[in-house]
This record gives sequence, structure tokens and C-alpha cells, in this order.
Amino acid sequence: MSLFRLLTDFDGRIGLARFWLGSALMAFLLLGVQQMAPALFGHDAGRAVAFAHAFALFPWAALAAKRAVDRGSSGLYGIALICAIVLPGQLQPWLPYAWAPSLDTVSLIAWLFALVDLGLMPSAKGGEALAADGPDAKAGAWTQARSHAPTSIPSTRSP
Repeated sequence: MSLFRLLTDFDGRIGLARFWLGSALMAFLLLGVQQMAPALFGHDAGRAVAFAHAFALFPWAALAAKRAVDRGSSGLYGIALICAIVLPGQLQPWLPYAWAPSLDTVSLIAWLFALVDLGLMPSAKGGEALAADGPDAKAGAWTQARSHAPTSIPSTRSP
């Protein structure tokens, strides 16, 4: 699986190594943007960093969706975890100050749950192959070849 597909495709499954590789790459890219933004953008550095954080949601959601499928859940489950981590922080300016600790707690719990479930637990489907390597490889549920034995109906005698 190419790096581009790893960070942009919601189809397929990835193991722990690829999940951590993609997550570390995105974290290092964001750290680089945060360090370089004041020199490149001056007074608009805050906006550039906010845009980079918003842009990073898509690759992280793609990684979480594929990892959730590998764990035996729906891809939507992984996307929901990423939203539960990020959205409470985005809601804080719109809600009264008293909500801040509750929203931070929701985000922290979702982050810990995603860390354990997506980042530490082994694959649930051990017998199936992970996303295949190669430029045209796709490991989606509807593209995998499956061998189905034809079902036969037992013959019955009619009276």
C-alpha cells in the first residue's frame, strides 16, 4: 500500500505497524508546521497551524477507519473516535466556560480509548490478509475474491 493510499483511502485494513507509521508521520508533519509557521507566515502563523490541524483530520480519520476494520469494527467507528477526540476542543469557544472541563474529559477518554483499541490491540481477523502491497492492490470487502462452495439442497422423497 502506497503512502498516499495509506493516508487518503478509507478502504481496506491496516495492521498496527502501518497505523503507527501513518500516525507518527502525521504528528511529525504537524510538529514541523508548528515550528516553521512563525517564520513562513508571520502574524498569520496561528491560522496556518489551525489549517494544518484541520487538514490532518482527514488522514487520521482514514487511518482510524482502516484500523477499526482490521479490529473487526466498522470504519465509521474509527471516524467517530477521531471526531470524539477533536470536536470537543472545537466546541469550547461556543459553550460557556463551565463546559470546558467536561469537554476536555470527553476528548481525553476518547483519545485513551482509541489508543488502546486501535493502537495497542491485535488484529481481530487473524486469518485474512492485510492490505496488499502494489500499485493496484485494493483490499476492500467488495474487491476480495472469495471462494464459496455451492450449496446443495438435500433431495427429499415425495410421497
